[in-house]
Amino acid sequence: MLQHLIFYLVVLAYFGMAFCFFREWLDFFLEDEGMSSEQRIFSGIVLVIASILWVIIVPFAYLELLHFHKKHKKIIDFLIDISNLRINED
Repeated sequence: MLQHLIFYLVVLAYFGMAFCFFREWLDFFLEDEGMSSEQRIFSGIVLVIASILWVIIVPFAYLELLHFHKKHKKIIDFLIDISNLRINED
């Protein structure tokens, strides 16, 4: 009985997270007005697949984000410093 409850909770959590990712990514795609209708169809397919496979997609996206940050660390730090200087001046 406990195993069934745990299984149902895990499935519920999985689909809950899939829905959250789907909703956020759908907002992102809908805000992009520069896409053609063909790109929107492809993006919709990618959106559905990524939402279903979020357990795989999200860690790889995070690793890509870390790689980007490491590659452009000097520029990012420079922009942060400029932003902090402007905030302190105001």
